[in-house]
Amino acid sequence: MDFLDYVQMTKGQRILYKIKSFFTGIPGAIVAFFTMVGRFLKKIFMGIAHGFQNFGSRFVKGDIGTKLSYIIMGAGNMLHGQIIKGVIFLAVEVSYFAYMIFFGIGQLSKFYCNGVMIPDEGIIQDGVLGSAVTTEIADPNDIFGVKQTVYGDNSMHILLFGVLTVLITIAFIAIYVVNTKSAYYTQEQKAMGKKPLSFGREIKMFFDERFHVTLLALPSLLLLVFTVLPIVFTIFMAFTNYDKSHQAPAKLFWWVGFDNFADVFYSNPLKSRTFGNILVWTIIWAIFATFTNYILGIIVALLINKKGIKFKSFWRTMLVITAAVPQFVTLLLMNQLLQNEGSLNLMLGTNYPFLTDPMWAKVVVIIVNIWVGVPYTMLISSGLLMNIPEDLYESARIDGANAFQQFTKITFPYIFFVTTPYLITTFVGNINNFNVIFLLTGGGPNTTEYYQAGQTDLLVTWLYKLTVNQKDYNLAAVIGIMVFLICAIGSLITFNMSKASKNEEEFS
Repeated sequence: MDFLDYVQMTKGQRILYKIKSFFTGIPGAIVAFFTMVGRFLKKIFMGIAHGFQNFGSRFVKGDIGTKLSYIIMGAGNMLHGQIIKGVIFLAVEVSYFAYMIFFGIGQLSKFYCNGVMIPDEGIIQDGVLGSAVTTEIADPNDIFGVKQTVYGDNSMHILLFGVLTVLITIAFIAIYVVNTKSAYYTQEQKAMGKKPLSFGREIKMFFDERFHVTLLALPSLLLLVFTVLPIVFTIFMAFTNYDKSHQAPAKLFWWVGFDNFADVFYSNPLKSRTFGNILVWTIIWAIFATFTNYILGIIVALLINKKGIKFKSFWRTMLVITAAVPQFVTLLLMNQLLQNEGSLNLMLGTNYPFLTDPMWAKVVVIIVNIWVGVPYTMLISSGLLMNIPEDLYESARIDGANAFQQFTKITFPYIFFVTTPYLITTFVGNINNFNVIFLLTGGGPNTTEYYQAGQTDLLVTWLYKLTVNQKDYNLAAVIGIMVFLICAIGSLITFNMSKASKNEEEFS
């Protein structure tokens, strides 16, 4: 459709056209997203191939010191005059091999054990994390014949330390490559008649031209330990049968491949039905929770900022107080207020099932979420409204635009453009909105049609119940992976389709 056809449309036709364009653009955005992912992976593999090429080239062109650094880390630096740096590289190598000899290899050797007898189940199992089974033996010093528990391998520790060992090995390989680069670089410096940098000078560089590396070092390390390691551990756990029947250290668990994913999607009717229904409700909840707060927050901000409205500071303060009250206090109060025998039903003389009827409960959580969420959008929108140039409105009034046209052509496009990233993060936050659901309804009302879940449970609250209440860690890990994929892919596709990504200079 060209511009002239678009201009000749009525307002309703334009709205329908934009809605149609959004949904018809989703397949193309998905294709573009996976194309981008493919290009990214291609760059990674090309980078790895290029790295191997340079790695071999350095060895061929290197002198005796550089070649030695391929066997003894730091040898090249020490022979080229960087003694302290070379000793640090050597210490890293010694520490890594000491770790592997005394601990790491032992954990990796138990990562996949075959032919392990599982006494409780009477089977011989392959792919077990550990080989020593927990047993009970009679205490020879006890005349009453009391048995003593002798614990075997702890599968969870083996999995955790195995993953940690793999990550440490990857880090060591990276340092090893840096060691060869450093040795070859110092060789080139000496060949050009230059003196290699002293250790003190290199330290000073990390507080000068490389200061960004110093600032990012600690956050990167913490990100690796507290984010990457748990994510990798969770992914590995999804391929095991670590559940309430296989609890460490009393019992071993083992690798089951994609069985847990199959249960969630098709092979187990109860689990797959639960996942499908909760996924649909999670998306519906996220849409309503996000856009009701967003639209109503903008409307409230417009009303408060409208010329002629008195006591603007009072109205803003009242809404800020609503947001200032801890959310869990408001939700717990609402929970008591909306019970079948709660204050609201007693006051009305009724017995409405606000939290015990599935449909009522879903409506109630959306309405209560409006109460706790609108003030935040109102505050953001109020700040944005103050930044819209008044000249735009004056020009629109001169051209004969009414209030509604000014809102649809100036106010809302500006607010939507600026708040698109906020809208996306709010949507993702509502997919993972644990507090509102858990504190208000507890995921209920409960039903036998779902596997360990209630009618208002989101994926995140169902995941919580599976881990804390049922100890089905393998199924919970699968749900966690699915939530991550939904949020990550959905956020990237939506943001790349928005004007905030395509035309970031439009309102500058």
